[in-house]
Amino acid sequence: MITLILGRKGSGKTKRLMDMCNQAVEQSKGNVVFIEKDNTLTYSINHKARLVAADEYAISGFDSFYGFIAGMCAGNYDVTDIFVDSTLKIGGDVDGLLGFVEKLNAVCKKANIRVVMSVSAAQDEIPAKIAELAEEI
Repeated sequence: MITLILGRKGSGKTKRLMDMCNQAVEQSKGNVVFIEKDNTLTYSINHKARLVAADEYAISGFDSFYGFIAGMCAGNYDVTDIFVDSTLKIGGDVDGLLGFVEKLNAVCKKANIRVVMSVSAAQDEIPAKIAELAEEI
Protein backbone atom coordinates (compact mmCIF):
# COMPACT_ATOMS: atom_id res chain seq x y z
CA MET A 1 0.00 0.00 0.00
CA ILE A 2 1.31 3.45 -0.92
CA THR A 3 0.37 6.75 0.66
CA LEU A 4 1.50 10.11 -0.69
CA ILE A 5 1.76 13.04 1.70
CA LEU A 6 1.35 16.20 -0.35
CA GLY A 7 2.08 19.81 0.46
CA ARG A 8 4.24 22.77 -0.35
CA LYS A 9 7.71 23.33 1.08
CA GLY A 10 7.49 24.11 4.80
CA SER A 11 4.03 22.60 5.23
CA GLY A 12 5.14 19.92 7.71
CA LYS A 13 5.46 16.87 5.42
CA THR A 14 8.84 15.79 6.78
CA LYS A 15 7.76 16.16 10.40
CA ARG A 16 4.66 14.06 9.72
CA LEU A 17 6.76 11.44 7.94
CA MET A 18 9.25 11.28 10.83
CA ASP A 19 6.44 10.88 13.36
CA MET A 20 4.89 8.09 11.29
CA CYS A 21 8.26 6.36 10.96
CA ASN A 22 9.00 6.53 14.67
CA GLN A 23 5.53 5.17 15.44
CA ALA A 24 6.01 2.34 12.92
CA VAL A 25 9.29 1.37 14.59
CA GLU A 26 7.45 0.86 17.87
CA GLN A 27 4.70 -1.25 16.27
CA SER A 28 6.54 -3.19 13.56
CA LYS A 29 7.60 -6.79 14.02
CA GLY A 30 10.08 -6.33 11.16
CA ASN A 31 12.30 -3.62 9.73
CA VAL A 32 11.41 0.01 9.06
CA VAL A 33 13.35 1.98 6.44
CA PHE A 34 13.50 5.77 6.03
CA ILE A 35 14.93 7.06 2.73
CA GLU A 36 15.97 10.68 2.42
CA LYS A 37 17.96 12.61 -0.18
CA ASP A 38 20.92 13.32 2.10
CA ASN A 39 21.89 12.76 5.75
CA THR A 40 19.98 15.60 7.41
CA LEU A 41 17.63 13.56 9.62
CA THR A 42 20.20 11.34 11.35
CA TYR A 43 19.19 12.38 14.86
CA SER A 44 15.45 12.75 14.20
CA ILE A 45 14.67 9.16 13.30
CA ASN A 46 14.53 6.36 15.87
CA HIS A 47 17.85 4.46 15.82
CA LYS A 48 15.98 1.19 15.23
CA ALA A 49 14.91 2.38 11.77
CA ARG A 50 17.32 1.99 8.87
CA LEU A 51 18.10 5.51 7.62
CA VAL A 52 19.27 5.60 3.99
CA ALA A 53 20.62 8.64 2.12
CA ALA A 54 19.80 8.31 -1.60
CA ASP A 55 22.74 10.55 -2.55
CA GLU A 56 25.17 8.00 -1.09
CA TYR A 57 23.97 5.48 -3.68
CA ALA A 58 23.88 7.92 -6.62
CA ILE A 59 20.15 7.42 -7.14
CA SER A 60 18.93 9.68 -9.91
CA GLY A 61 15.59 9.33 -11.64
CA PHE A 62 12.51 7.26 -10.95
CA ASP A 63 13.83 4.15 -12.72
CA SER A 64 16.89 3.86 -10.52
CA PHE A 65 14.84 4.82 -7.47
CA TYR A 66 12.36 2.02 -8.22
CA GLY A 67 15.20 -0.47 -8.68
CA PHE A 68 16.76 0.62 -5.40
CA ILE A 69 13.55 0.13 -3.41
CA ALA A 70 12.65 -3.13 -5.20
CA GLY A 71 16.14 -4.46 -4.49
CA MET A 72 15.81 -3.47 -0.86
CA CYS A 73 12.53 -5.39 -0.62
CA ALA A 74 13.96 -8.43 -2.44
CA GLY A 75 17.04 -8.53 -0.24
CA ASN A 76 15.20 -8.24 3.06
CA TYR A 77 11.89 -10.01 3.54
CA ASP A 78 11.47 -8.44 6.98
CA VAL A 79 10.83 -4.89 5.69
CA THR A 80 7.35 -3.83 6.82
CA ASP A 81 7.42 -0.06 6.23
CA ILE A 82 9.33 2.31 3.95
CA PHE A 83 9.17 6.07 4.37
CA VAL A 84 10.52 8.36 1.65
CA ASP A 85 11.19 12.07 2.14
CA SER A 86 11.63 14.42 -0.84
CA THR A 87 10.41 11.93 -3.43
CA LEU A 88 10.59 14.39 -6.33
CA LYS A 89 14.10 15.55 -5.42
CA ILE A 90 15.29 11.94 -5.60
CA GLY A 91 13.22 10.65 -8.52
CA GLY A 92 12.49 13.56 -10.80
CA ASP A 93 9.45 15.62 -11.68
CA VAL A 94 5.72 15.06 -11.28
CA ASP A 95 5.46 13.67 -14.82
CA GLY A 96 7.35 10.49 -13.88
CA LEU A 97 5.54 10.02 -10.57
CA LEU A 98 2.61 8.03 -11.98
CA GLY A 99 4.69 5.24 -13.53
CA PHE A 100 6.92 5.05 -10.46
CA VAL A 101 3.99 4.76 -8.06
CA GLU A 102 2.21 2.16 -10.19
CA LYS A 103 5.30 -0.09 -10.44
CA LEU A 104 6.18 0.37 -6.79
CA ASN A 105 2.62 -0.32 -5.68
CA ALA A 106 2.68 -3.70 -7.44
CA VAL A 107 5.87 -4.71 -5.62
CA CYS A 108 4.60 -3.46 -2.27
CA LYS A 109 1.33 -5.37 -2.56
CA LYS A 110 3.19 -8.62 -3.27
CA ALA A 111 5.59 -8.09 -0.37
CA ASN A 112 2.94 -6.61 1.96
CA ILE A 113 4.98 -3.45 2.58
CA ARG A 114 3.55 -0.06 3.47
CA VAL A 115 5.23 2.87 1.69
CA VAL A 116 4.65 6.49 2.67
CA MET A 117 6.23 9.21 0.51
CA SER A 118 6.32 12.96 0.83
CA VAL A 119 5.74 14.88 -2.40
CA SER A 120 6.16 18.64 -2.71
CA ALA A 121 3.06 19.27 -4.81
CA ALA A 122 -0.61 20.04 -4.46
CA GLN A 123 -3.30 17.44 -5.13
CA ASP A 124 -4.26 19.09 -8.43
CA GLU A 125 -0.63 18.87 -9.64
CA ILE A 126 -0.31 15.09 -9.45
CA PRO A 127 -1.84 12.63 -11.93
CA ALA A 128 -5.51 11.89 -11.22
CA LYS A 129 -4.85 8.11 -11.22
CA ILE A 130 -2.79 8.38 -8.02
CA ALA A 131 -4.64 11.25 -6.36
CA GLU A 132 -6.67 8.69 -4.40
CA LEU A 133 -3.46 7.65 -2.62
CA ALA A 134 -2.75 11.19 -1.48
CA GLU A 135 -3.27 13.13 1.73
CA GLU A 136 -2.67 16.85 1.51
CA ILE A 137 -1.21 18.80 4.42
